[in-house]
Parts: sequence; C-alpha cells; structure tokens
Amino acid sequence: MTPEEIQHWNHELRSQSPLEITRWAVKRAAGRAVVSTNFRPYEAVILHLCSQVESAMPVLWADHGYNRPATYRHAEELRKQLTLNLRAYVPRMTAAHRDAILGPIPTPEQDEALKEFSAVFKLEPFQRGMKELAPTVWLTALRKVQNLNRAGLDIISADPNFGSLKVSPVFHLSDTDMDSYLQRWGLPNEFDYFDPAKADEKRECGLHVAWGGKAVKG
Repeated sequence: MTPEEIQHWNHELRSQSPLEITRWAVKRAAGRAVVSTNFRPYEAVILHLCSQVESAMPVLWADHGYNRPATYRHAEELRKQLTLNLRAYVPRMTAAHRDAILGPIPTPEQDEALKEFSAVFKLEPFQRGMKELAPTVWLTALRKVQNLNRAGLDIISADPNFGSLKVSPVFHLSDTDMDSYLQRWGLPNEFDYFDPAKADEKRECGLHVAWGGKAVKG
C-alpha cells in the first residue's frame, strides 16, 4: 500500500468503529491476518474484536518467559473464553538460563542492555512467528495515548520491520473507552503486567520502531 493509500484509508476509517476497522483489515488480508498480543492491560479488547470477525485467526504471542503469574493466568482465561488460536513463540534461551549467566534484567537506565535483552527475548521469537505465519495484515492493540512514539502513528501504518500492513482498530480509544468495552462484553482485564524488554511504559521494546528491525542477528 502506498503512502497516499495509507493516508486515504486512515481518513476513511477514522469515523468507523473498531469492529468495522477489524472487518476491513481481515477482508483486505484475504486469509492472512494475524493479531499479536502480550496480554497486557486491555488486550482482551483487540482479541475479542478479532475473534468476532475471524475466529481461527492466529494470535501471535512472543512469550519472553518473564511474565508474572497473573499474566499467564489471564492469558489462559482469555484463550478459553475466546477460543483463541494462540501461537506462542518463546526465546531460544530460557529466563532461568539467562538469569543464571547474566544476572538480573537490565534497568531503565541501561538502554543498550535493554535493547540486547529485547532482541533475544522478544524480537527474535516475534520475528520467528511472523516468518512462520507470514501475514499480509498485522492487527495490533496500539493506541495513541500509550506513548509519544505511538501518538505519531495512525490506524494504518506500513511496517518495514516485518513487511506487513499494520492495523490498529483501537488506535483512537481512551482507557475509558476500553473499560466500557470490557464491561459491555464481560471481558477480564489484568494490571499486574510487566514487560522487562521495556522496563517502563514510555519506552518501546523494538517491535514498533526502526531499531527493532535491525536488532536480531542471524
């Protein structure tokens, strides 16, 4: 899709509901849509939207192995409730192995170490999943309120890192909107979430920024 086409569709879809945007994306994918998740807060919204439109859609989860117990329980609850076609991809090194050799995960001040951590424990499994599933359309739960980088994106964006058209049906929704959706559909939420590849919520792990496409070696 050209930049002009992306601009056109962002304008057209701005007035559409998240469900209508999801339907548009799935139709355009022609059977090759994927939704990614990390089971962070509010992820149930995008997973519910996708399950309504295409129940067998692959759900790509790069499970870095450092999730808290509540997040794993939340993932299992959603998998059962929405009958998710969950495809989990894990690092080639376990969390226990890494910690024994290298010690604690990097802190927010250790930017380069965090990037190296993300490359091994998040980006490589995710890249492996994207290569295997080979989607033409990648649905995400990105929202403009999450951080400054995401505020500069839109509903639709090209993704040079993984070669897919990235579509974010909930891009313009607020936390209040998301809460209302969860309540309306009786969906669970989970706030005991921590992503060690980010270390804080304002930082990117690499999936949605340029450096992430070059971080994985080999």
